[in-house]
Amino acid sequence: GWYAREIGKYKEAEEMSRDALEAQDAALGAEHPVTLASVSNLALVLRYQGKYEQAEDMNRRALEGREKALGKEHPDTLTSVSNLASVLQDQGKYEQAEDMNRRALEGCEKALGKEHPDTLTSVYCLAYLLPQRQRYKDASPLYQRACAGY
Repeated sequence: GWYAREIGKYKEAEEMSRDALEAQDAALGAEHPVTLASVSNLALVLRYQGKYEQAEDMNRRALEGREKALGKEHPDTLTSVSNLASVLQDQGKYEQAEDMNRRALEGCEKALGKEHPDTLTSVYCLAYLLPQRQRYKDASPLYQRACAGY
């Protein structure tokens, strides 16, 4: 499924991702980290196809599962927070997306440090969102921080 997604065969990737998720869910359980990674992968394929509501549902499932299995500050959980923010942004749910981006950033700073690449990505994601909310002055220092850190 991953390869099909990478070469743009999204329908095929979705089918393969759903099959993998079904098998892992049955074999490992719904909250196993491997199963949750498959949930996240399916969400990405759905997002690439513009199936934003379905992608949001899958991202929420991955986030809730990772919070339970790994904790709220685990890097994989924070990735799920960021993924959910992205699909919310795609749908124009900017306030919710900002909340998720801020949560991801705060979590990354705490868990990984202010200069970690994942933290800087969270800085950039928040900076990218803010102009869509007409908050250009808030975005500028975040862009500068991300660029300086990279």
